Amino acid sequence: MATVVVGFVPKPEGEAALAAAIAEVRLRGGRLVVVSAQREGESDPEWMAKTEAELAAARERLDAAGVEYVIHQSVIDIDVDAADDLVQVAREQGSDLVVIGIRRRTPTGKLILGSQAQRILLDAPCPVLAVKPE
Repeated sequence: MATVVVGFVPKPEGEAALAAAIAEVRLRGGRLVVVSAQREGESDPEWMAKTEAELAAARERLDAAGVEYVIHQSVIDIDVDAADDLVQVAREQGSDLVVIGIRRRTPTGKLILGSQAQRILLDAPCPVLAVKPE
């Protein structure tokens, strides 16, 4: 039974990753681990409500797809980023595949913010499927 880990963010690239991960779980059989991370101290009530609504929509989509899944919500501190968290969950779950959504970034954007996708591609303990939104 395969384990597919997907990094979910409520953006077009996150939606594309979720769709691809559902397709992979259907193809391979097994279960899906949906990773959603938030920074420690992000306690803005409006932001929290929006995040919960987006996760509820993702749950509805997963239920409709009929795949076995678990949602792993992480609270990460300032010294850890979402890429590290996703790779750690993939290791802990014995993942067979990691699915991430990507978007085009300018060279300056990569320089200033770093490339989480690149770090996941290089550090993941298994193959990584990178998908783009339409």
